[in-house]
Amino acid sequence: MNRSVDILKNVLETPGAASALKVILILVVFWALLRILHYGLRKLEAYLTCHEMIREDETTLRLKTFIHLLRWLGSILIGCVALYMLLENFGIAVAPILAGAGVVGLALGFGGQYLIRDIINGVFILFEGQYRINDVVRIGEFGGLVEAVNLRHTRLRDQEGRVIYIPNGEIKTVVNFTKEYSQALLNIDVAYETDIDHVIRVIKDLGAEMRKDGYFSRLILNDLEMLGVEDLADSRITLKFRIKTLPIKQWEVAREFRRRLKDRFDKEKIQIPFPRRMLYWGAGQAPQPGTEERRA
Repeated sequence: MNRSVDILKNVLETPGAASALKVILILVVFWALLRILHYGLRKLEAYLTCHEMIREDETTLRLKTFIHLLRWLGSILIGCVALYMLLENFGIAVAPILAGAGVVGLALGFGGQYLIRDIINGVFILFEGQYRINDVVRIGEFGGLVEAVNLRHTRLRDQEGRVIYIPNGEIKTVVNFTKEYSQALLNIDVAYETDIDHVIRVIKDLGAEMRKDGYFSRLILNDLEMLGVEDLADSRITLKFRIKTLPIKQWEVAREFRRRLKDRFDKEKIQIPFPRRMLYWGAGQAPQPGTEERRA
């Protein structure tokens, strides 16, 4: 037994074994710190989450955004410290490497400008609160739900489930559909024979009913706002109105309102328009009454 202990002690005292043991220790500590960081931030995010709320408030969403940023920055910091310790363990001087990296950075300065631009723009995006986690935004030609924001890029997921990475330096204009509140904006077409005042009353009554609905009353913030006649087209009259809702709930409210409005139009015999054209039966002849052709 004592002989085995002496052999193990001699092995551990050899430079190679001691170095290997130190490497293992560094990797274990690195892994443990990452797990602790991610576990702690995940618990904090779960603590901030209120499952009873339909839409979390602005402060909670900003805090969650910064939690994602801390997870990203913390992982990079722990990784850099671990790499530094591993290089020192193998006897590699870090200072000359950093100096060489500085020279290489100057040589590749043009490419480095993009990274610096991304980081600076990312700082402004985060601290100005232009958008947060769980916001729906359109950035240039891309749009979707914000899944992650860090100093380097923004990650979106569109309706088809595709993930879109956008460098922060490329972001010039942001359309945020879910900042503080949203608006369900609807255009409804009716035929020219329709009594417009009656249609407006029907729409307003339906809006009042939805505000009293057990579920949708929690999503709708104000009474329906009728904006009036938007357009007089060839075969239809367009009415425009809007409903103020909780952020990100405007599409759900609009879909339900259209469904209910279709049923109400059927009951009220309100006609939805269809394309028309006038037929002339010969040169110089006036069109006869009732010669309009309906097209599906």
